Amino acid sequence: MSENIIGYLKENGEIVDTQSSGDPCENCREIPLDNSPEALEILRHSTAHLMAQAIRELYPDAQFFVGPVVDEGFYYDFRTSEKIGEEDLKKIEKKMKELVKKKLPIERYEISKAEAAEKFKNDDLKQAVLKNIPSETVSIYRQGDFEDLCRGPHVPNTRFLHNFKLTRVAGAYLGGDENAEMLTRIYGIAFADKEALKAWQKMMEEAKRRDHRKLGTEMELFMFNDEAGAGLPFWMPKGARLRSKLEQILWRSHRRRGYEPVRGPEILKADMWRTSGHYACYGENMYLTEIDGQEYGLKPMNCIGHILIFKNSTKSYRDLPLKYFEYGVVHRHEKSGVLHGLLRVREFTQDDAHIFCTPEQIKPVVLEVVEFVDAVMKKFGFDYTMEISTKPDKAIGDDEVWEIATRALKEALDENALDYGIDEGGGAFYGPKIDVKITDAIGRKWQCGTIQVDFNLPERFDVEYVAEDNTRKRPVMIHRAILGSFERFIAILTEHYAGEFPFFLAPTQVIFVPITDEHTPYARELADRLSVEEIDSEIYDRNDSLNKRIRMAEKQKVPYVVIVGDEEIKSRTVAIRDRRKKEQYNLSSDEFMLQLINELKEGKI
Repeated sequence: MSENIIGYLKENGEIVDTQSSGDPCENCREIPLDNSPEALEILRHSTAHLMAQAIRELYPDAQFFVGPVVDEGFYYDFRTSEKIGEEDLKKIEKKMKELVKKKLPIERYEISKAEAAEKFKNDDLKQAVLKNIPSETVSIYRQGDFEDLCRGPHVPNTRFLHNFKLTRVAGAYLGGDENAEMLTRIYGIAFADKEALKAWQKMMEEAKRRDHRKLGTEMELFMFNDEAGAGLPFWMPKGARLRSKLEQILWRSHRRRGYEPVRGPEILKADMWRTSGHYACYGENMYLTEIDGQEYGLKPMNCIGHILIFKNSTKSYRDLPLKYFEYGVVHRHEKSGVLHGLLRVREFTQDDAHIFCTPEQIKPVVLEVVEFVDAVMKKFGFDYTMEISTKPDKAIGDDEVWEIATRALKEALDENALDYGIDEGGGAFYGPKIDVKITDAIGRKWQCGTIQVDFNLPERFDVEYVAEDNTRKRPVMIHRAILGSFERFIAILTEHYAGEFPFFLAPTQVIFVPITDEHTPYARELADRLSVEEIDSEIYDRNDSLNKRIRMAEKQKVPYVVIVGDEEIKSRTVAIRDRRKKEQYNLSSDEFMLQLINELKEGKI
């Protein structure tokens, strides 16, 4: 075995380490020390244990819960009598580096669950971990004098773990239960080489500069108020203008593609959610209340409303595919620890649509939606990938129905040579789906749109149409969102553009700066002309110096700052500072109007 081999990839996709597999691993592919997804999973899992070992040496009373690999690296949840803050991360990193230099072997051994319970009898966190392990045999990994319950995989020696960074300290409820004890959680990241770590650090610095929470505050787009409730965004005037522009662009695009607008209530009787399966499969994420002695639930999704609208009148095969869309406000009970600006909130608005069609129409409908997705993503400058998510553990419907729906998605993409990945078990509880994952300007991936094929809800709600032979048949229901939600997509757009939105989307598109009060009437005249064309502008005529007002205008990241003075009034021109072109030039007021009207058309999808 080569010195830099840290694990193996089995034919079934399982990753195992050199301690688990034996040497050699039959029918396995070697995993070298690199930045492949398989290698990073091993590296980051091992670095989590390295961090735990360092914490134990620095804080001897520390007890550990779980330390998994996650999308953003790894973390460990633990308890200690001392308060640990961001300022302690450097100290922990230093201790980790000392342990790396010791080149400690990492060993795996197995014992019975009963033996493990006895071994860790004085550690209630380990007992909690053991309760969640179904097997009667458990594995333990040991390095130096530190050992912990773990299924692995891990590198064979700490000498592989040079390139890491601890990123932040957070609180985490034991087992994710908000009524349980709060543990300390430390997040970190690890790579195979220094170059990858430096590239990641550079991206993090850029991400910090682009953080939508910071820009949203500076640009007065949105706000949160703890007294009003966590995860509930308020849209300020500029943010509401931005959102409205995005809504209007999508509205026109839907109508051109034959979608009909509908609107459902935000609260329904709980029996509706029982019929749909949401109550059983999604109830912990719902807000429930009682009205007139009956239980009601705020909608976490829009599908039931669209089903009831479809059922309100008899539909023929000639009506299919029938496309309903709604900017539907939904509420989901997200845990407070995962709330994050506009990216994770408790109230949000989906650009939701449901398409009722025949089984034979699934492929063309899916491809039409994919075309819509492609047009939207290209408009905003996103690259994207697609992933088909299959039946999860918690699901409704027969396996046969799931297989038909999943095959339909795969065939639609295969027959049109569209690339996709597979996310086993990642489907919605009522059907398989295509998830759209976009890549932003600094290389980060975000999950946004989704296309879901559903045979189950039409069955549960007895949805029918009259077929060509005059019999009644069951339609297929395709759930579809392009953006995902306006909140999340605007957060991503803000960071993607670093607040410098394209003209057709910018909340303020032009700022006029009159040199003196005498020039303000001309600025107002121009602003009024823009208003007629639905172009948003502001006039900076406050009692500050000209240079200060220009600086303030440019900080708002607007596409155009326009200076007006005697010469501009006399010649009916404008002096323009073009942010995107980084140029200054003069145009007649009519030429400027025509330029802006043409730029508005760029927002068409």
